Amino acid sequence: MPRNLPLILAVGILSISASAILIRYAQGDGVPSLLIAAGRLDIAAILLTPIVLMRYQNEIRHLVRRDVILALTSGFFLAIHFAAWVTSLEYTSVLVSVVIVTTSPIWVAMLEFFFLRSVPRRGVLIGLVIAIGGGLVIGMSGTGDTTSADAAISRELIGGGLSLIGAVAVAVYLVIGRNLRNRLPVIPYIWLVYSCAGILLSIVVILTQTPITGYAPTAYILLIAMAVFPQLLGHSSLNYAVGYLPATFVSLITQLEPIGSALLAFLLFAEVPTLAQIIGSLIILLGVIVASITRSNRHNKRKQDAKTI
Repeated sequence: MPRNLPLILAVGILSISASAILIRYAQGDGVPSLLIAAGRLDIAAILLTPIVLMRYQNEIRHLVRRDVILALTSGFFLAIHFAAWVTSLEYTSVLVSVVIVTTSPIWVAMLEFFFLRSVPRRGVLIGLVIAIGGGLVIGMSGTGDTTSADAAISRELIGGGLSLIGAVAVAVYLVIGRNLRNRLPVIPYIWLVYSCAGILLSIVVILTQTPITGYAPTAYILLIAMAVFPQLLGHSSLNYAVGYLPATFVSLITQLEPIGSALLAFLLFAEVPTLAQIIGSLIILLGVIVASITRSNRHNKRKQDAKTI
């Protein structure tokens, strides 16, 4: 195991945790959420293009029609994920938004049940119930910074709902893209899916006549930073770590993202979640951890059974 692996993991988690913070700063510069979602994906795809053209031309040339359809479908749901999640940060706290969007492992398990007939184990269902309970606590909490309790609850529900759509969408993206990922190295895979998602969101930006120019220079720097750090460096670090550490451990480490994002939001924006939001978020994290451990144990058992056979 590389000696610098702990540092690589730390950089990965910090980069991913900074995603919501960079989005908030961009929104503060007046950049529409839809443009933020499209911009970070387009820039990430552009940055990856020279690497793909130099090292993976053969893999790209041998893509069949089915692979292209899978990439487009995966990209479609990844586009929904980013559009919904980025917009959720307009309505709710960083903590709530990030906690809910990281419930994707639970929704992956449920999608596997509905579409792959893979019956979820009891721990996954328990995790789902726990997470739903935490979501209900958050949904009724309000933000604590508006004059009307009803308005606060309404904004929480909108923000939480958009973040949940983002979680389910990224789960669909993972389930659909798994087949394609098995046949492609990680770099051409993410380049292909990021490109599809970015192009789809760019089309929506054009159709909705969302302004692309006229923002402060810092806004465009923030878009580049989102593409470089959370989009490329963060996820690449975690993919690298999986090569040396158990997937269960890496999956659990990623649950530090909401905590890191919340701490950064507190330090940079003085954003203090309500007690109900903190309690609800901790309950959701507990549910995701229970479900993640259960799913990982099941996959490990399948591998052991396959080796025995």
